[in-house]
Amino acid sequence: MDHFPLKIYKDVYPFKLGTTSFIYQDSYVPNVRILGKYLDEIELLLFESKPGCLPEKKEIDELTILAKEFDITYNVHLPTDISFGHKDPSVRKHAIEAILRIFDLTSPLFPFTHTLHLSYYEALSEKDNILRWQELTYQTVKQLISYGVKAEEISIETLDYPFKWVEEIISNFKFAVCMDVGHLIIRGTDLKSFFNKYCDNIDIIHLHGVENGIDHLSLESLTKERAGEVVEILSNFNKTVSVEVFNYDNLKSSLEYIEKIWNELKPESCMKINEILK
Repeated sequence: MDHFPLKIYKDVYPFKLGTTSFIYQDSYVPNVRILGKYLDEIELLLFESKPGCLPEKKEIDELTILAKEFDITYNVHLPTDISFGHKDPSVRKHAIEAILRIFDLTSPLFPFTHTLHLSYYEALSEKDNILRWQELTYQTVKQLISYGVKAEEISIETLDYPFKWVEEIISNFKFAVCMDVGHLIIRGTDLKSFFNKYCDNIDIIHLHGVENGIDHLSLESLTKERAGEVVEILSNFNKTVSVEVFNYDNLKSSLEYIEKIWNELKPESCMKINEILK
């Protein structure tokens, strides 16, 4: 597998900087083996819930060894093909079973957080459907928690619907929040207002560029105004920031862009960053 080295960005920023486990077209272990020397944390993408799509125990054992070797941590992105608010009880049951299976599988990795999509597939204007979805989602979450899963170990991600729809679930069960910057930009949400409202509860920020409604691009696609907002947010954040892109070129340009805008827009941090990156 061909790859080119990156700069080392370990312990450079006040937050942990990471990226996804799918930068190279290979499995989890080869990606972590390459990326672990450059970054603080790796986001393990477990997008599909089918047993054959999840890492095997042997891979988890290898990832545990690599975490110690490279002094990195992990966060887990839970499957996106499950639904907590589906009308079919068997679909909701499968969602719970998938989460329990993944929590058990990845527990040796001590993930910093587990990111969860509470996906909504109906029309955004159908009030009755929204209320029904909220009720089903609430009950499914309640059942999941009854199995011993700790809500504070799960971050609910901002998706394509108003985040207020899940505020009651988050506050009642004490979930953390995953602030996906790209998704919020597409929705037209004010980034600083959102961060200020939820900052005490945000465990992870997904950072990626957006252009013409397409997300998960290089951060170079951010406007200068957006870049300023991002730096202001990151300068007040000390948990995990995951550059959520899926190839080497977008990762490299995004890391360089973060370095550039941080140095330009937050001058007091330049000395530390420049010294480390020499």
